[in-house]
Amino acid sequence: MAVFNMTDLRAALPRGQRLIGLDPGARIIGVALTDVSLMLASPYGSVKRGKLTAVAAEIMAIARREGAGGLVVGLPLSMDGSLGPAAQAARDWAMALSDATGLPVALWDERLSSAAVNRAMIQEADLTRKKRAAAVDAAAAAYTLQGALDATRALNT
Repeated sequence: MAVFNMTDLRAALPRGQRLIGLDPGARIIGVALTDVSLMLASPYGSVKRGKLTAVAAEIMAIARREGAGGLVVGLPLSMDGSLGPAAQAARDWAMALSDATGLPVALWDERLSSAAVNRAMIQEADLTRKKRAAAVDAAAAAYTLQGALDATRALNT
């Protein structure tokens, strides 16, 4: 499948279908899910990073179970907004995942999402480092997905 921009993906999504947000890390992929009205993104869980076929099967199982029709993958741009090696790897992975699942995908800037989530968990939730590590990947996926929803909401209402 092709890579969509977020506005086009949202517009093409059938009414009542959700979006899955993914924060691809080196070992863990954070997973978030929107509500059916595409207003709110919530942490959903995580998937262990491994072979693409296994990851695609897990993502498809979530999509079927939750009624999701598209993916939003975090794009780790460089601080100056350029596409560095990490962003290129994320884009290639997103395209391969889209092909493997048959779900359309959009990329969304995720700069500082993990830092923001960690800061919030330290200041507001007072979680220990060990407890934070277990939750940060899904929360970072939700943070990125919520940003994509907020930025495109006015364009699709």
